[in-house]
Amino acid sequence: MNIVYMGTPEIAAVILEKLIHSKHHIQAVVTQPDKPKGRGKQMQASPVKELALNHNIPVYQPLKAKEEAFLAILKEINPDIIVVAAFGQILTKSVLELPKYGCINVHASLLPKYRGAAPIQWAIIDGEEKTGITIMHMDAGIDTGDMILKEEILIAPKETAGTLHDKLAVCGGSLLLKALEEIEAGTAVREKQEETEATYVKVLDKAMGHLNFREPAIKLERFIRGLNPWPSAYTYLEGKTLKIWDAEVLDETMDGQPGEVVRITRDSIVIKTGQGSLALKEIQLEGKKRITVDAFLRGFNLQQGTILN
Repeated sequence: MNIVYMGTPEIAAVILEKLIHSKHHIQAVVTQPDKPKGRGKQMQASPVKELALNHNIPVYQPLKAKEEAFLAILKEINPDIIVVAAFGQILTKSVLELPKYGCINVHASLLPKYRGAAPIQWAIIDGEEKTGITIMHMDAGIDTGDMILKEEILIAPKETAGTLHDKLAVCGGSLLLKALEEIEAGTAVREKQEETEATYVKVLDKAMGHLNFREPAIKLERFIRGLNPWPSAYTYLEGKTLKIWDAEVLDETMDGQPGEVVRITRDSIVIKTGQGSLALKEIQLEGKKRITVDAFLRGFNLQQGTILN
């Protein structure tokens, strides 16, 4: 089929790579405009744009996909189908109805659960045992369209958003090709979502990463994994940001106040929480590299009783 592909971040680039090496023809790629990044604020292209340019695929970056000028371009391209994966913009009815086979979306959750922009992270934060990929026909709602195919993936005990992202990206590419084959053959079965089971997740931001040690240790540990690698979980040590990359839950009840360093071992810093304790294993002090706790303790004189806040 002739395809216009819409996507922006790394997960969308992995899926696009799979599509590039399939029998289908990618007429164009649509992605978000370049954005300033890093300390130098230099303009940086999205992973999808970089991949498309490497394969000599035309790239379009409309500020808004509903712009008349962009709609005219889409009509001229006249794709059989539009494939969307983490594009970052809501498509209007005029775009959704333009292709012969409509628009389909590769969504990183088992719909109708976890509609919205951060399903991978929230599945971990909420303690789900599994998640997956859903291929769905798009309608005017946010992730509300009819489902075509689903594939489940188990969430490992130490799964981070980063490792789960990589698994889902690979799964998404393979499932997309299967869905395209069924759509082209006219054998795709559309299943309506059960609205009573729908959940929506909010967008992540850096402020969310500030840990509240009054919460139970099990919740904090999931939070740390769910925000790894971005926006990352953190606290403050002596006025400096301390990012926490890995931690383990201890069922022990210890004396102290939430956020207090109640024990220091060779390779862990144990923090009192609202329920149980949290053993920090890998951390990163502001201005320093990410290191294991044993390496950190060799260069930092941390005292029992110190409060992280």
